[in-house]
Amino acid sequence: MSDVQPDEARLVTEINRLKAAFPKTRDLYREACALLFFRFGITPTANRLYQLVKRGSMSTPTQVLGEFWTELREKSRVRIEHPDLPADLQAAAGELVATLWTRSTASAQEALDALRAEVEVERAAAQNAVTSMQGELARTETALEQRTAALLAAQVRIQELEQAQVAAEATLRALDAEIGRQQKEIGARDRALVQARADFSGELEKLRAGADLAEERLRAAEKRALLEIERERIASARLQKDLDVAVRRAEQGDTRHRHEIQALQTQLGDVRHHAGVLEGNLEALRSSNAIYASELDAVRRQLATAAANQSAAQKRPRPSVEPRKPSRAAPKVPTRKRSA
Repeated sequence: MSDVQPDEARLVTEINRLKAAFPKTRDLYREACALLFFRFGITPTANRLYQLVKRGSMSTPTQVLGEFWTELREKSRVRIEHPDLPADLQAAAGELVATLWTRSTASAQEALDALRAEVEVERAAAQNAVTSMQGELARTETALEQRTAALLAAQVRIQELEQAQVAAEATLRALDAEIGRQQKEIGARDRALVQARADFSGELEKLRAGADLAEERLRAAEKRALLEIERERIASARLQKDLDVAVRRAEQGDTRHRHEIQALQTQLGDVRHHAGVLEGNLEALRSSNAIYASELDAVRRQLATAAANQSAAQKRPRPSVEPRKPSRAAPKVPTRKRSA
């Protein structure tokens, strides 16, 4: 048997499976020997078995390994029992068959090792392919995530554009309705303008006729006005003379009024001085009234305190013999002479 090192991870996995299937320690060691020798092509040793199983003491794998080799030798020995053959020939024939079986087993083992090597190469290639595919899958997933994010952003943008389109369509419908209304109003205004032009033409003709008539009347009125202006000029000259006389009288009255105003201003200064004196007295009276009001508030608070104390004293329980209490004098109300 060749000591080919197997994949440790696969070996540990198989040992864990045997631990779950064989709870007894000796059975577990025996199955581990068979696994190493027949499945992985490893010659089992006591140390190797104990490192893998890690159960019991070191004597247990040693005993189980001895039993395994004994059983394997017994099973590999071929016994040929025939009544016609001598004993030494039977033994030689058995040894020959055992040798043939050993060689065939070695050949099968070599073929198995070659196959295992090929499988290992294929497994490594498959592992590399899996690694490459995983990298490609990671890149694909990254690209997919980016495309998904872009798709979500595009969907959000599409929703925004759809909402904007709906709002624009509503605005367009409102504008169409407004344009229709404006067109109706413009049509009505055009009709009203045509009617107004027609009415204006008629009124203009009437105004022209009226203007001609008014012009004739104006010329007649101008003649009358000229006559009236002449009469007014004569009357104005007469009134100008009267105005000059009135101005002289007004100047004389103005001088007299100025003297009277000066006298009144002197009297007004005296009255203002007297009013200032009276305002000073009034301010002094207001200050005195404020002082009196503050003193009155203090007296009221003292009276309220005294009344509260007296009420509290009346509510207290009286003993059988009341001691004579000194009479409490009423609080004196401070008085202040009023300043003149």
